[in-house]
Amino acid sequence: MLSKVDLSLVLLTLCSCAFAVRYEPTWESIDSRPIPAWYDEVKLGIFIHFGVFAVPSWNPNGSTAWMWYYWKALKEKIFIDFMTNNYGPEFTYADFASQLTMEFFNADEWANIFALSGAEYIALTSKHHEGFCNWPSKYSFNWNSMEVGPKRDVVGELANAIRNKTKLHFGLYHSLYEWFHPLYLQDKANGYRTQNFVNDKTMPELYEIVNKYKPEVIWSDGDWEASSDYWQSKEFIAWLYNDSPVKDTVVTNDRWGNDSTCKHGGFLTCEDRYQPGITITYF
Repeated sequence: MLSKVDLSLVLLTLCSCAFAVRYEPTWESIDSRPIPAWYDEVKLGIFIHFGVFAVPSWNPNGSTAWMWYYWKALKEKIFIDFMTNNYGPEFTYADFASQLTMEFFNADEWANIFALSGAEYIALTSKHHEGFCNWPSKYSFNWNSMEVGPKRDVVGELANAIRNKTKLHFGLYHSLYEWFHPLYLQDKANGYRTQNFVNDKTMPELYEIVNKYKPEVIWSDGDWEASSDYWQSKEFIAWLYNDSPVKDTVVTNDRWGNDSTCKHGGFLTCEDRYQPGITITYF
């Protein structure tokens, strides 16, 4: 038989569950969610850009992560000459992947360096616009770090090291789009009236990394060519806040569609190297 105290606790628990906030897949509802306290309290985070682009590691125009785009999409002469002179006319970007050996990568050593730096969270590139997954994704069967290159689960190794060796929060960057994926190019040619790429690639990947690695930061990118409706962003974020394994602690940014940047989501990044023009002084 339950005592009065036990019964009160049961009723309190039932009431709490009954009135738990459920976020709807609308920006109004999603934007009403408070930022989890841990993110408001941390002072320093480390963002890690990593992918196949680390092999050539060259781009005189800016980020080395965009080298493939300048070479094959924009067809800039300086990039064509660089590839021809250094790798030959038959070399493809995919050929770089086998050279991504990561022979000196030690996740425990990285975690220790991050902790000693004073950082309180990190965000690793799980997949950039090139489409190469730094984990053994079921949705990128021959273009991921377990199948080609290092033959390692980079995301998993670092996630385990961060959690086992430090008190840092673990986060993941993920690009919604991929420059040259056939399904994305098909959706784009269709004016984004089809969502084959989103249904078969982007969203399955996002659900996969959240369920498998439980990141407390989801740093989305590659959204700007289409709306959040095309990307199904609101449905994903509602699931993330309501039912995911990190629903109480996860934070997101604002890059979920060309209608959401600097307006909707979690914390606002607005654009790369954005300066809000406000200085906050702490005493």
